[in-house]
Amino acid sequence: MNHRHFVGFVSVVAGLAAVGGEMSAAQEGVVSHRMPELRVDPSPVSSGRSAVVASYADVLEPVQQAVVSIFSTKLVRQRVETNPLLRQFFGDLPDQERDEKQRGLGSGVIVSADGYILTNNHVVEGADELKVSLADDREFPAKVVGADPKTDVAVIKIEMEKLPFITLADSDKIRVGDVVFAVGNPLNVGQTVTMGIVSAKGRNQLRLLENVGGYENFIQTDAAINMGNSGGALVDAKGRLVGVNSAIISPSRGNIGIGFAIPVNFAASVMRSLIETGTVTRGYLGISSATLTGDVAEQLGLPKDAKGVAVTDILPDSPAEKAGLKISDVILSINDRSVNSLEGLRVAIAQMVPNSKVKLRLVRDGKERSLEVTLGELSEKPNELFSGVNIGPVSDDVRRRNGLDSRVAGVVVTEVDENSVYAARLVAGMVIVEINQRLVTDVASAKRAVILPGVNLLRVNYRGVYGFVTVTVK
Repeated sequence: MNHRHFVGFVSVVAGLAAVGGEMSAAQEGVVSHRMPELRVDPSPVSSGRSAVVASYADVLEPVQQAVVSIFSTKLVRQRVETNPLLRQFFGDLPDQERDEKQRGLGSGVIVSADGYILTNNHVVEGADELKVSLADDREFPAKVVGADPKTDVAVIKIEMEKLPFITLADSDKIRVGDVVFAVGNPLNVGQTVTMGIVSAKGRNQLRLLENVGGYENFIQTDAAINMGNSGGALVDAKGRLVGVNSAIISPSRGNIGIGFAIPVNFAASVMRSLIETGTVTRGYLGISSATLTGDVAEQLGLPKDAKGVAVTDILPDSPAEKAGLKISDVILSINDRSVNSLEGLRVAIAQMVPNSKVKLRLVRDGKERSLEVTLGELSEKPNELFSGVNIGPVSDDVRRRNGLDSRVAGVVVTEVDENSVYAARLVAGMVIVEINQRLVTDVASAKRAVILPGVNLLRVNYRGVYGFVTVTVK
């Protein structure tokens, strides 16, 4: 029997009756916060053969005190079709709009005594109000400290002191087969603990975050995870947090033993950045690459079963170019940790702090060598030339759509935000040929030619006519 598989996140959303009035916003402007005191235990869960355990009640009792339910509310505008009978008597009446209150449910984990809570971005995204319910039924309003859609991590805070909080494990040390427990509030039945094992690690090709260009590095578990478990705790047999429950794959929208959690090391690094700066900064290497295949490995002087990532291109002026990385190099490890796939390399680099030095172990011309690279900072808007102005290559499709002569070369303005200060000077479809009398051929060369700050002279082609435009960057 064929089933259509459901692949998605596990928070609950429900719509209620129409309401009026204003709602107070939970998400406010970006502010920095003092980093809270976290409790971290990096030791492995087991040092050898484990004894038979009859109950985990003593381990899980303090964990339950640190796991909360998160109730979100947001106001959405719904279109209501006018009754056809009214149109018969009063003519073509327009459809009406009304505000509807939409409620959501998720879970979260208290990570500090002063009220910082780790959860999922999709639990709090777009919320106008957040309410946190503790295990002892006390309820508090919460505010979003920061959220990162690319990792599905969010941090919220309640104004309370001396709260019970969880200990963080070192998720790099978990092993397939380790016993784990999922703790949360599935389907709003109340706090629930389920048991399973670590089924797999490093799941990075699920495409759960594909629509935001996200970074996937999930722990897979068969501990039951259902709607409402999002943001809840995945803990080990010592009651330490190893992951933040996030998603399931199922043909029925219910648990079938394929659940996914964000490793706590990954989530905690994002959390620290969100608390300290309100944003997330990521490391940047500046290469294009591909997962090594058997055929390519042999041609590059490696065994057919070798694992790694082959460098296919190096961006100009990038950290990779400055460090001496070359096309056809095969990256085997970063800081002595093996790299087996393009996705794994991308996540590993993104987790690192800009300006940090990393050691790459690689193979070049059949010989192994090491290379030290100082990472740059990844731009979350790689095609943005000026604030609110995105550019791209002049492809054949762009030429056809804009009626461009084959001799016109440069970069094309693909999008201009209506609120951009440059919207009056630059429009979509305009081709930038030169910047400050330097020919531009791609996004990288265009960015290199821009004077920051300063006045920039652009030679452009718009609808077949050449001209000059000045753009002042402050």
